[in-house]
Amino acid sequence: MKKYSKNFWAICTSLLLFMTSFNLIIPELNDFITALGGIEYKGLIITLFTLSAAISRPFSGKLSDTIGRKSTMYIGITVSTIVTFLYPLCGSVLFFLTLRFFHGFSTGFLPTGATALVTDILPADKRGQGMGVFGTATSLGIGIGQFLGTPITKLAGVDGLFIISGILAIIAGLMILTVRETLENPQVFAPKLLKVKKTEIIETNVIPAGIVMILTATCSGIIFVLSPDMSEYLGISNKGWFFFFYVISTIGIRLFTGKVSDKYGRRETLIAGCIVLCLSMLMVGYSESMLSFTLGAIVFGVATGINSPTLFAWMADLSPAHRRGISAGTLFIALEVGIMVGASSTLYMYESTFKSVPQTFMVGAGFSILALFFLLWHLKFRKQQTTY
Repeated sequence: MKKYSKNFWAICTSLLLFMTSFNLIIPELNDFITALGGIEYKGLIITLFTLSAAISRPFSGKLSDTIGRKSTMYIGITVSTIVTFLYPLCGSVLFFLTLRFFHGFSTGFLPTGATALVTDILPADKRGQGMGVFGTATSLGIGIGQFLGTPITKLAGVDGLFIISGILAIIAGLMILTVRETLENPQVFAPKLLKVKKTEIIETNVIPAGIVMILTATCSGIIFVLSPDMSEYLGISNKGWFFFFYVISTIGIRLFTGKVSDKYGRRETLIAGCIVLCLSMLMVGYSESMLSFTLGAIVFGVATGINSPTLFAWMADLSPAHRRGISAGTLFIALEVGIMVGASSTLYMYESTFKSVPQTFMVGAGFSILALFFLLWHLKFRKQQTTY
């Protein structure tokens, strides 16, 4: 681990705190909106969040490549802190969903800047492994946040949960102060930089990775919406139970598969990941006990640990050096579109009953199979664009 710089570890720590901050509240949001009288809008909790994140990506990508990686991350931290402290003031479903929409802008900015910065740091032949380490910060944040959400709520109440989440966001911002900017000659912000051209929205070179990201991220959208309810159906008091075991399995596999994709290729590694992902959707969707639900979480963690760092490494391989911010934004747009599709599908497939769970997870299994077919086609009929 000594081969990674202090800059690398500082940005990983900031990302870990940021991811913990906004994941901390997710397990309790289904109950929160239900108490406000909006039980039928559970799917919008994730959908609106990811919609605004996707909208912000072209702007965050361009700003990351102009005013700097750090400045872009500060925008995300500021939005996250303000919105999180406003949650306790919610008195209506509309106000709550409005805050969820604006909260998404935070994830539209900070991870984009962080990913571009890390891409600057990592050498090409170590990107898979390095992205695996970097992705571990994200996974830890998701797992720690989701697992601690329910215990903190029991101790401090839901308002206390929101306050703690906001404090973590502030600490993440303080960590960014220790990060060294990697963009050479960053510009001073000017309103004209918010004018985004068509060519600055999507980096076409990374579209293949983006397609796979959309198809596989659909499964994550379903998981985010349904895992808290499934914990209740199965008599598990901690709504973050799923993500505790998810994070344990995904961390170990991330560090291993990063090296695998560096050696054997990104697409070959992703093919294996999509097979495991499909299996995890079936296991979780048809769980009828705590044991089967836990095993499904572990397999889902393995799938994510294979796919996520490999996709980001593939993105870095395909990205022109001067458009790494836009390239990172492109892949994150794909991530959010996939999560939105998955979360939105629950509005139609999930009837807030245990009986309707399997049919909802079949949607995720179907999308993972589509990703598998696309990779097989791409591997066979498209010329290899990089040495990876």
